[in-house]
Amino acid sequence: MKSTLSTGRLIVIGLMLLAMFLGAGNTIFAPMVGQLAGTNTWIAMSGFLITGVGLVLLAVIALAISGGTVENLAARVHPKFGMLFSIALFLTLGPIYVIPRTTSVVYEISVYPIITEMGQTSKLFLFLFSFLFILLTVLLSLNPSKFVDRLGKVITPVFATLLIILVVKSFITPMGSFGEPKDPYIQETFFRGFVQGYYTMDVLAAFIFGGIFIKSIKVLGIEGKKATSIVFIKAGVITVISLALLQLSLAWIGASSVDAIGYAGNGGEVLADSAIHLFGYVGIFLIGSVIFLTGITTNIACLSSVGEYFNRIYPNISYEKWVTLLAVLSLIITNFGLNTILELASPILLLLYPIAITLIILSFTNNLFKGYQSVYVGSIMGSGFVALLDALKEANVFADFISKTFSFIPLFSSGAGWIITGLIGAVIGTIVAVMKKPEERKFDIGGEEVS
Repeated sequence: MKSTLSTGRLIVIGLMLLAMFLGAGNTIFAPMVGQLAGTNTWIAMSGFLITGVGLVLLAVIALAISGGTVENLAARVHPKFGMLFSIALFLTLGPIYVIPRTTSVVYEISVYPIITEMGQTSKLFLFLFSFLFILLTVLLSLNPSKFVDRLGKVITPVFATLLIILVVKSFITPMGSFGEPKDPYIQETFFRGFVQGYYTMDVLAAFIFGGIFIKSIKVLGIEGKKATSIVFIKAGVITVISLALLQLSLAWIGASSVDAIGYAGNGGEVLADSAIHLFGYVGIFLIGSVIFLTGITTNIACLSSVGEYFNRIYPNISYEKWVTLLAVLSLIITNFGLNTILELASPILLLLYPIAITLIILSFTNNLFKGYQSVYVGSIMGSGFVALLDALKEANVFADFISKTFSFIPLFSSGAGWIITGLIGAVIGTIVAVMKKPEERKFDIGGEEVS
């Protein structure tokens, strides 16, 4: 049994995590922030990096110190809440949203432009591509113990090199200057970027990657809570630094691209059109390769982690069968098309992200409020209530009524009102804990109940 790893092995693990987080889906958001924010890009990106990058490290640490699973952390609110939140999280980052979204993005950027040039638009191509892509995901996910070598040593350096080539070229021969900021980045720019960081889904992904990450660490001979936590943190630092540099570079590409390619409809178009402008039509194969490799790593990470989770809570069904079942569901949803899949994203993220961030903050401040369960309950009820309102508003359910009725909440219009209500809930929870102190349940920082 080892208590630490060599620097080289830590870098490999950090690159594995980077490959998991930097997927095809989340490479498209920073370029769009850059295009729309213009001269306000770095203000918007400072908010974006908090929710899209910085909180990733905190989520990894929170997971490590709370026992390695999201259920342990969420169960401090209530065991049933822990189970429901975990299932919603794993399904969203697996077959219901992330795998279909990733597969569709890879198809739209890497394959669709080519078949369109050939005069083909049949949905049969989407089915054939998604079938083969998800089949490859399944085959690479069946042995998660080889994850470190496959992702950290092979795939990550290849896609990182291709992406760096694109970024460096954009610095050497800039496409243009930053333009004037556009809506919604003219006002409340920081918070607009803060909310946009949700769409990377990386904080939520940090929760679901915990299982496969710990399994990979154990394969390398690391055991024990303290030793595992140290590896988590060291590898996490490597990951978030790399992720921040890449996201800032992608934002630069978007912000400097308007003069050359105009305003695009989405971040995928920004990357594709920028690649063509910088490298000619060879660029589409360059960006296509990047998107393909980031897509396959994301799919493998999500499918393996979700399969491991459901195998753990329903062990009568083998890991291999869970992976196959989840892959089939992913394939079905993928073929509804990217636009339909993306329509589901905003309400789900606006609901889950604030709850996840609240849990992270509570895990780090646990000892300050002595781990009282009522503080967990109050904080989650406060942040969750406004998160639910934001989700309903985004889904256009009673949107006008919600906007008018709850506009008094500070930051509500910018999608960050849950911060205030979460704090209010924490204060109320603290008061409740003090009033009923003898019988109040409380937890230590590791999640163990304290008598």
